[in-house]
Amino acid sequence: MKINKILIANRGEIAVRIIRTCKEMGIKTVAVYSEADVNSLHVKIADEAFCIGPAASNLSYLKKDNLIQVAQVCEADAIHPGYGFLAEDEEFSEKCEKMGVVFIGPKAEHIRLMGDKIAARNTAAGAGVPIIEGIEGGAENVKESDFPVLIKAAAGGGGKGMRIVHEASELKSAIQEAKNEASAAFGNDSVYIERYIQNARHVEVQVLADTHGNVIHLGERECSIQRRHQKLIEESPCSFISDELRQKLYQDAVKLTKETDYVNAGTIEFLVDADRNTHYFIEMNTRVQVEHPVTEMVTGLDIVQEQIWISEGNELSVMQSDVEIVGHSIESRVNAEDPDNNFMPSPGLIKQYITPGGLGVRVETFCYTGYTINPFYDSMVGKVIVKGNSREEAIAKLKSTLETFYIEGIKTTIPLHLSILGTQDFQDGKFNTKWLETVNI
Repeated sequence: MKINKILIANRGEIAVRIIRTCKEMGIKTVAVYSEADVNSLHVKIADEAFCIGPAASNLSYLKKDNLIQVAQVCEADAIHPGYGFLAEDEEFSEKCEKMGVVFIGPKAEHIRLMGDKIAARNTAAGAGVPIIEGIEGGAENVKESDFPVLIKAAAGGGGKGMRIVHEASELKSAIQEAKNEASAAFGNDSVYIERYIQNARHVEVQVLADTHGNVIHLGERECSIQRRHQKLIEESPCSFISDELRQKLYQDAVKLTKETDYVNAGTIEFLVDADRNTHYFIEMNTRVQVEHPVTEMVTGLDIVQEQIWISEGNELSVMQSDVEIVGHSIESRVNAEDPDNNFMPSPGLIKQYITPGGLGVRVETFCYTGYTINPFYDSMVGKVIVKGNSREEAIAKLKSTLETFYIEGIKTTIPLHLSILGTQDFQDGKFNTKWLETVNI
């Protein structure tokens, strides 16, 4: 079927980004917004816009039936959920299908399978993809020799419900804390325990799969620069793994995608044990990722466009042999936070907002001069993505780009990112997922 109009069930930079691709494809767009987002850029640039409720997400962006009703009223053929909110909500995917609205993403069964981290681990293991050794049976089965261990929520991500435990005396309280946090974040307090990899790199592989059985990868992304399990800087490709390991990551990502009959865009996330030079599956994200632009920069492919084509029932626009990784791309997530004050949120009026530009520079944002950042949602105000011929060139370009990103009126994380880019460790690639917590920046 041909999709002629898409409702974007999201806000912020991802809504703007999706609208841009839709315009290029000649597809009409419908924005939805809470009362707090009435002046957001995605509302201004969409063909139609509907207010869906007050600021609180549970009364607006998370109201599944309301979103589907708006899509039906304005005769939208499809809904694109972006990332976050309802992007990985199996019930929403199912409801869209039942109401005759195309959900631009995977089927509910795949969201359900990969949304349960325990089931996903078991599926990966069954497909022959390596997983980190788990400890069955809870705290009573953890031996002294097992420490350190990692407690993880079974039904979510983003660092919620996650605890690193170094000693047996801390285990029971850490499990309870993780369960409480997981319950509050995901409505499910199930957790599991696995071996903690101390020198780990977070490397993920972007996959695309259509309804005709075609599955391809678009290379890997290095996402190890993190604060409290939240990614700050991502890049593609990962310059610090061997070609042999890189090929294993690709093979396992494609194998798992095929094993589950998955359809649409997805990301297979791995931890690479730098000490052992081995990799382990950790989870699959059944949506477009925040960091997808770095992959687009080095492949020249529009992932959102591929998502739409797949949802129309078409074959992928390229085969694996057509995919070529050219150059190096790095992304910086710019948040409205004060790094000098324990990353306190910094909402408020943006008095000046001048975005950088130039060859190989891309800025994804929903803000502008005179826009007021409200305190109700994620603190990210935009992403800066650059591409260079080499990693060294990309680092230099990102530094100069961030230095010319002028934001007045709110605090941002740009100074922190400039400090990270300036360290010898970052430039030499000598970092892991815990690096930022161990250095004085």
